[in-house]
Amino acid sequence: MPSVQIKGVPDEVHAVLRRRAAASHQSLQEYLLARLIAEATRPTVDEVLARVDGRSGGSLDPAEAADAIRLDRDRR
Repeated sequence: MPSVQIKGVPDEVHAVLRRRAAASHQSLQEYLLARLIAEATRPTVDEVLARVDGRSGGSLDPAEAADAIRLDRDRR
């Protein structure tokens, strides 16, 4: 399994991360690995937009879509 090493972490940042890891009852490595996994599993805005661009489907322009939403809301 690959590993990551980060050099030059400011002392105050390291201290905060160690405190947060301890508060989570984790080692610093466990805490940081969980944070990296969470970051990597959340898509960026660019990734979401690229996924949307790749989909085929609807042909409504934005004004028509807004009108359809308003009509649906007014029915409730």
